Amino acid sequence: MEKSSPRMMGGTREAPVNSSPAVASNAEGEEIEVLESTDVLPVAQEDQWKSLFDKYDPENSGFISTERFRDLLATHGSELDPHKLEVLLALADGNADGKICYQDFVNLMSNKRSNSFRRAILQGSRQLKGCSLRDEAGLGLSQRLVRHVAYETLPREVDRKWYFDSYTYCPPPWLILAITIAEVAVFMYYGFQLDRLVLQVSSPSFLKSPLPYHPQLRAQAWRYLTYIFMHTGIEHLSLNMAMQLLVGVPLEMVHGALRIGLVYVCGVLAGSLAVSVTDMTAPVVGSSGGVYALVSAHLANVVMNWSGMKCQFKLFRMAMALVCMSVEFGRAVWLRFYPPAFPPCPNPSFVAHLGGVMVGLTLGVVVLQNYEQRLQEQSLFWIFFCVYTLFVLCAVFWNIFAYSLLDVRLPPPP
Repeated sequence: MEKSSPRMMGGTREAPVNSSPAVASNAEGEEIEVLESTDVLPVAQEDQWKSLFDKYDPENSGFISTERFRDLLATHGSELDPHKLEVLLALADGNADGKICYQDFVNLMSNKRSNSFRRAILQGSRQLKGCSLRDEAGLGLSQRLVRHVAYETLPREVDRKWYFDSYTYCPPPWLILAITIAEVAVFMYYGFQLDRLVLQVSSPSFLKSPLPYHPQLRAQAWRYLTYIFMHTGIEHLSLNMAMQLLVGVPLEMVHGALRIGLVYVCGVLAGSLAVSVTDMTAPVVGSSGGVYALVSAHLANVVMNWSGMKCQFKLFRMAMALVCMSVEFGRAVWLRFYPPAFPPCPNPSFVAHLGGVMVGLTLGVVVLQNYEQRLQEQSLFWIFFCVYTLFVLCAVFWNIFAYSLLDVRLPPPP
């Protein structure tokens, strides 16, 4: 999508032509969300903003008009897409009074998204009018894909338009794809080595790999993460891979590899640690911890923003996701209590699924429900992150001391 910068004629800015669907708008009275952009304006010290504000407020009224703010942006030399400029101007004038106070001015010029500024905007009565992104015609295949992803994952029209106007496929959603490819490659390798594609766990050599978690080898710390590359069979891999791609890739396109990777890795680690605490004699394989963290976070986000989610067949999609999760979880429970092929070593545990769900419903929801706001500015994120860190530390000490104190009889090493 081409980007253009505001043009100046005679010292005033021309009104932007709404040639893109990403016009600053908010449909049917949805609340306005404060947006940020890393390419808007250079950051300056507050005293510099103060002197600049005073220049456009010669009456020392404490306010400048939105028209003067337009002139300020133009003379400041910013290279803004006209649609993003309209969003900033609309958000600056959240109270529909045609004025911008000093604190709002500093927040805008510094690209800050403080909670006080967000509350001030949300209290405003201004409603931005514009056509829905869904009504845009003449879009190419890649643009239609981005629009589809926006409606699948974002509950607010203004966020969807901002995302549609900003997304460039650079970088592509590489993280989930790379993990999936690695899982398939490892599965095929062991499939040929064990000469078994279905119910691989019944092979005596299955747990001899250096990848799965085994209670006798819990001191090998990498196993708490690498177990995701081993699956009990093609049926196990297929269900996890389907959910991972259908949910994980769109989420990564919107929220980026860093956020999605954080949720995924936290779910994986919580899964293996939960098994080591509650199902102490069982091994762990499969990527269900990370997959369930992503899927449960996404489903919770859809439920919490049900009225704003405009994705087609959202009820059917939720039902299908829950069916897939239930089938995969039910299969894991059945396999855990099914007589093991090689006693006394039990079959892999299902508790990792529950660890992933808990991460998704806490840390994952906070990460996904704020499209633009920085994680470090969210108090709820830090609360859940600290709780998660405390759980990890307690689980580590449990693994060090509890097994010997409780005299747990572990299965022999593979």
